[in-house]
Amino acid sequence: MIAALLALGAVAYTAWVLEAVLTTGLDPAQSYVSELAAEDQPFGGFFRATDLTAGLLVLAAGLWALVRTVRAGRAGRAAGPDGARRPWAVIGWAGVAFFGAATAVDSRLPLSCAPTDDPACAAREAAGLVPATHTAHAVSSSLAMTGAIAGLVALTVAARRYRWWPPVARWGPAVVALELAATVWTLASVAAFQSGAGTWGLGAGQRLQVLLVAVWLGLLALSLMRERRNPEAAP
Repeated sequence: MIAALLALGAVAYTAWVLEAVLTTGLDPAQSYVSELAAEDQPFGGFFRATDLTAGLLVLAAGLWALVRTVRAGRAGRAAGPDGARRPWAVIGWAGVAFFGAATAVDSRLPLSCAPTDDPACAAREAAGLVPATHTAHAVSSSLAMTGAIAGLVALTVAARRYRWWPPVARWGPAVVALELAATVWTLASVAAFQSGAGTWGLGAGQRLQVLLVAVWLGLLALSLMRERRNPEAAP
């Protein structure tokens, strides 16, 4: 069930790819992904709903797995040192749950307009004349990505250190490395845009960033599905 929740969450989290067939009016290479869900955008309500769905699904999966991991750790300590709690797994699932919660909150704090596409919106934002949700959205988005990266790193370490989830153990490090690079690109682009130096491919960097999170969630879901089919190899 955890695998199914993660897989569905990953699909919902990539709903932004529909901009390829929807007339959004935004430039995918330059605009924030969250601008698709802005209040003045034609499909804003749809993208806010998919973000909320993704957040709730991943939150449920993360909490479920976290509770299961903590319970298994307690049982392991009672049985002996070989079954001791796996701290990287606890940190990782907590990060996944935090990412889901912050994503759900983020969907309820939409931008009022699209600053990368609308110069008037950008000017109002720079002057502090936009709703407080712009600042709140920036905070919740940052927290969501922090949780996602924590989950990616910690569960990838857990997979390799504890010999769990072969797909994550094999491909996880590459996804994590790409995710960190995409995050640096995104942060640099945001800083450039806010300083008036252009967008530096902000949209492309951020889309790569969120796509890699979804890919990793799918990889984790696949690993858990294989684990269920082969109980003897389960953690």
